[in-house]
Amino acid sequence: MDVFWVSLFFTAVTAYLLWFTFISRSLRGPRVWPLLGSLPGLIENSDRMHEWIAENLRACNGTYQTCICAVPFLARKQGLVTVTCDPKNLEHILKTRFDNYPKGPTWQSVFHDLLGEGIFNSDGDTWLFQRKTAALEFTTRTLRHAMARWVSRAIKLRFCPILRAAQLEAKPVDLQDLLLRLTFDNICGLTFGMDPQTLAPGLRENGFAAAFDRATEASLQRFILPEVMWKLKKWLGLGMEVSLSRSIVHVENYLSKVIDTRKVELLRQQNDDNNPHDDLLSRFMKKKESYSDSFLRHVALNFVLAGRDTSSVALSWFFWLITQNPTVEKKIIHEICTVLIETRGNDRSKWVDDPLAFEELDRLIYLKAALSETLRLYPSVPEDSKHVISDDVLPDGTFVPAGSSITYSIYSSGRMKSTWGEDWPEFRPERWISTDGRRFILQEQYKFVAFNAGPRICLGKDLAYLQMKSIAAAVLLRHRLTVVSGHRVEQKMSLTLFMKYGLKVNVHERDLTAVVDGVRKEAVGVNCNGNNCHAAGSSVVVGGGEVVFGVD
Repeated sequence: MDVFWVSLFFTAVTAYLLWFTFISRSLRGPRVWPLLGSLPGLIENSDRMHEWIAENLRACNGTYQTCICAVPFLARKQGLVTVTCDPKNLEHILKTRFDNYPKGPTWQSVFHDLLGEGIFNSDGDTWLFQRKTAALEFTTRTLRHAMARWVSRAIKLRFCPILRAAQLEAKPVDLQDLLLRLTFDNICGLTFGMDPQTLAPGLRENGFAAAFDRATEASLQRFILPEVMWKLKKWLGLGMEVSLSRSIVHVENYLSKVIDTRKVELLRQQNDDNNPHDDLLSRFMKKKESYSDSFLRHVALNFVLAGRDTSSVALSWFFWLITQNPTVEKKIIHEICTVLIETRGNDRSKWVDDPLAFEELDRLIYLKAALSETLRLYPSVPEDSKHVISDDVLPDGTFVPAGSSITYSIYSSGRMKSTWGEDWPEFRPERWISTDGRRFILQEQYKFVAFNAGPRICLGKDLAYLQMKSIAAAVLLRHRLTVVSGHRVEQKMSLTLFMKYGLKVNVHERDLTAVVDGVRKEAVGVNCNGNNCHAAGSSVVVGGGEVVFGVD
């Protein structure tokens, strides 16, 4: 009998090893181990996950397949993960066969308690209905005005005074924290018309903001654990699941009060043409359709989640890159000064009276290029995943079976030589600008996917650029930033590409004298014809407009 069981054991082991040898040869990318799959590699590189994925993709020409569970019947289905950054594959996944690649049950289960069936956590008809409804609102100019109003007020009354105080007191600040507070106040104002004032003097804690942060962090923790484990912890009321439940109650109670108050206000003002509420929540509530309070809460939460972290994280990496690339910084300052001399005159005190207006921001071509280059190298959402509904073959020939998952690496897509050329590691905004320097060049949609692509492309892309340009211009016009000596700038392994230790910077006063003198000389040179110059004034074309200077 003992011989029988020993023989059976060795037969099973031999059969498994033969199967494992066969399956591992069909996979490319990181090493796959018996039973554990590629988990050892994931754990070993957990502190540099995105770069590790990018290295594997560069070695495999943009696509590889691995399994996180090397067990028969699972390795080619639920345990199989296809990782890609090939632009043709991305177009296939995000557009051509969009319906075959939804977010899927795993993603939806993780975020359901917080986001419900909101636009960023739903698929199919539920998603399509919300997408169409939201798209109508995002195309209105009044929403852009609303965003500009919230951003300008926060910059002028809160953000700039904090930086000015840090400069005068010679105290470093955590710029990432300030930017998170700024964008949170802005997105809450734009979404449901309430200001949580997290960037108010004293940087006090706001109950809603704190609860939202805890709920988001606890939801992200679920990705680390197997679904069975976190669901068991939820049922038993253990660990982060307790914090998640309490935080969601706090968040929903806060939003319920906002909705109830807004209903009363809208009822009183339904015959008033000068209705002051232009936030997204009010726009949904004004529609003929009758939406439940639960639906409205999830609408608000989904947009807050999408609009808060993404812009602040992008700006954090932008300012860090600027401190490392002084030549780029000089070009941005030169562009801002050139525009402001035309729009606000030579009195520099008027340049900082108010944040830049629409028309001024639209002309900052080089600044937009620098922000886009930042997002190429450091996208706010570095990786995203999809569930495979039915068997399919990607354009590069990779077979993806039903039930498996696909990760498309946004981080890696901006770091491929095959896509961006030999100079892909360089921070070079010029790759986004036409040779004459007057136009911003739109890259192919599936080559640059920092704002997603296809039917799910970010609705708030233009608003995000508006906010980022406004904040970046306000800071760089007034201050020169330097990273605190010894401060470590590292990526935090999360769904959003935070800086692990924040961004500690020293704030210095910006001296614009040399830049303005350079702009003046450049302008004079443009209008000099041989030895004949226009003494009364001169002009230079920037961003599609003519800039006129008086010559002293």
